[in-house]
Amino acid sequence: MLKLASRLDPIKPSITLAVTAKAARLKAEGVDVVSFGAGEPDFDTPRHIKDAALAALGHDASGVGKYTDVAGTLALRKAIAAEMSRVHKAAIDPANVLVSVGAKHSLYNLFMALIDPGDEVLVPAPYWVSYPDMVMLAGGKPIALATKAEDDFAVTAQQVAAACTPKTRAIVLNNPSNPTGAVYTRAQIEALAEVVVAKNLLVISDDIYRSLVYAGAEYVSIAALSPELADRTVLIDGVSKTYAMTGWRIGYTSVTAALAPLVKAMSKIQGQSTSNPSHIAQVATLAALTGPQDCVETMRKAFDERRIAMVKLLRAIPHVSCREPKGAFYAFPDLGVYVGKTTPEGKTLATDAELCDWLLDAGKVAVVPGSGFGAPGHVRLSYACSMQNIENGVGRMARALATLR
Repeated sequence: MLKLASRLDPIKPSITLAVTAKAARLKAEGVDVVSFGAGEPDFDTPRHIKDAALAALGHDASGVGKYTDVAGTLALRKAIAAEMSRVHKAAIDPANVLVSVGAKHSLYNLFMALIDPGDEVLVPAPYWVSYPDMVMLAGGKPIALATKAEDDFAVTAQQVAAACTPKTRAIVLNNPSNPTGAVYTRAQIEALAEVVVAKNLLVISDDIYRSLVYAGAEYVSIAALSPELADRTVLIDGVSKTYAMTGWRIGYTSVTAALAPLVKAMSKIQGQSTSNPSHIAQVATLAALTGPQDCVETMRKAFDERRIAMVKLLRAIPHVSCREPKGAFYAFPDLGVYVGKTTPEGKTLATDAELCDWLLDAGKVAVVPGSGFGAPGHVRLSYACSMQNIENGVGRMARALATLR
């Protein structure tokens, strides 16, 4: 009889991937589905990035396609170190950069290297679906800190201080946030920083959406507040969202010299699991970081237009409230009033997961239930898609919800 590892018992499949996969399956069967599931820009990878990869694969190229250092090529780590040092006003050395197979891989390596059984990690909720499960896979205990829509989903310094115990190792700070699109203000970051120092916490700063902010919002790096904060902050970043490079699978971790042992431990784990990320993807990432940046602003402006349109359409649906997202590319409306209602066929939709499944089957629109993010009753929609899809898809959702009783 096959026996699976007990560490998998509390682990749930990624709900975003599940919704996206079902929508893709229906599309493959010829069903007209509008999907707001995946957090993936609909833009193509910018031309100069692809050209760099094509040039590296030319007939006169040598070396590309071979193993690189486990941590990534030196040229790429130098570029990442320069970028991170500039953004976070910290001294990042290329030796303290680890390039991995996407930022998700970076986070997995981090939790595996950092967490002992029973260690606690504070995770503000709503949270990206994989944080709690990664902590649990490492043997740790995720402590969810609930936030409120009326507070723009920002965890407070008081909450963090109250949640700390002798077992608390770190806090995850995802800014801007997936799924809410919330962006912490400077005052909020400064207040959190005081608690981080007082409670001797490590900050896991997931900055994958830092270039995508709107409506006058500002990305504020907690590491940039002081050298002391930089020395207790692990910077997780990547090129997937900023440069429309989701499929290239490149993320990276960077730290100051004070946390060099942590990156060495993460590199040890990576060396015994995946080894280096794809060589050609590293070439493309180098071009992304060192090449023209106008493509980033072009995409950001398009996302901003879509953001405004999606929020307006969602707020027009009866009984739906939606805070204004000021970062990333997600809207996170509250559809809680529709949970528990009955479909025209007589089925009661007892949970937000059932509501979302019905919206896909009956309304032909895919959204992700908030319960997967620690916020039952909400749903997440990605506006990293065309304006036509936004208008069509939210319209479908409105018409389907109107049939519930």
